[in-house]
Amino acid sequence: MPVSSGRRRVRRALIALLADVVCVIVFATIGRRSHAEGLTVAGIAHTAWPFLAGAAVGWLLIGGWRRPFTVIPTGVAVWVGTVVGGMLLRKATSAGVSTSFVVVASLSTAVLLLGWRAAAALFRRG
Repeated sequence: MPVSSGRRRVRRALIALLADVVCVIVFATIGRRSHAEGLTVAGIAHTAWPFLAGAAVGWLLIGGWRRPFTVIPTGVAVWVGTVVGGMLLRKATSAGVSTSFVVVASLSTAVLLLGWRAAAALFRRG
């Protein structure tokens, strides 16, 4: 039984959303580990939530479900939402937002959120 195009679009969007969530969790986990913070589910969730919320805002603003695998515009919007939203929420909750952290978070999340989309595009071409 063939999968309808509507179901295929939903599946692709959910896969992309899950990939973004995994990337943000990986980012939070690596950050906690590199700073010798506990790698508990609660600790990782505490670190990841502002960035996950920012990613969700990026998804909503760009309509990420329309073109979930594209680097431009979807990946860039999700990445910018992740960094800007994450940092604003961290600042609002008195968490650290030092310049060095903003730079590292920006670069790390760019590699993760844009990187998987670029790899997917190369895979589809090849």
